[in-house]
Amino acid sequence: MKKLLSVPGIIALAGLILLATLFSGCVGSTGDENTGTAAKTIESLRVTGSTTVLPIAQLTAEAYMEENLYVDILVSGGGSSVGVQAVGEGTADIGMASRDLKEAEKESYPDLVSHVVARDGIAVIVHKDNPVKELTIAQVKSVYKGEITNWKELGGDEMEIVVVGRDSASGTREYFYKSVMDKEDFVRTQLEKNSNGAVKQTIAQTPGAVGYVSLGYIDNTVLAVKIKDGGEFVEPTVDNVISGDYPIARSLNMFTKGEPTGLAADYLAYITGADGQKLVAEEGFVPLA
Repeated sequence: MKKLLSVPGIIALAGLILLATLFSGCVGSTGDENTGTAAKTIESLRVTGSTTVLPIAQLTAEAYMEENLYVDILVSGGGSSVGVQAVGEGTADIGMASRDLKEAEKESYPDLVSHVVARDGIAVIVHKDNPVKELTIAQVKSVYKGEITNWKELGGDEMEIVVVGRDSASGTREYFYKSVMDKEDFVRTQLEKNSNGAVKQTIAQTPGAVGYVSLGYIDNTVLAVKIKDGGEFVEPTVDNVISGDYPIARSLNMFTKGEPTGLAADYLAYITGADGQKLVAEEGFVPLA
């Protein structure tokens, strides 16, 4: 016959079972052991597109995440066309663009909604030692068409002009193509770069080069020339963009598929609010108000 457990043995066994149950519950819990509440789920937001808008997105995303610990905002570049396509096809929650939608994009993605997050000027930049400090819109256009090929023709040194621009995915290129080039073709020898930073670096390292970048990328490594379009020569500054005196300026956009909700709506509200616009100004762009 099997030997039955004694009363003390039964009590000991019950105690072991109780301890095992409590231990299992502690290990398997994902909640707050002090309050008994369930752990919060981390929400994520994907933002991609324009390298012009990129610094704004990065700064505001970092600041927003500092205030909201259970949020993860993933920001990447690639160009305005990449941003529009990504949000239109659902591979990103927000698409950044430094231009308005093209007609083909409006047809492909009819439910995209634009959110203006800042304004910006496009500065024409040259090497910091270049003596040419002023250009008219007509002269810039002639340079980019290949009609003017030497800085001597513009009052500068005897030096070949190296024309630097952006690639076809760039919203800055698209705006420059419309507002400065009047939709006329760029010179075939133009060096095409995939970001504002790459343009600036090339100009800084190439004495004969000319390029164009967003206002927020200007620093002492390059010279931003004054521009004239029928009036006086105007320096590319935030104040001159706000006043409307600087002629090459545009809006910077973020696009959502339909009206934004949840985290996307809250993040966009943060960017266009007082705290976000302060960061826009600190980065060298033009705040909305």
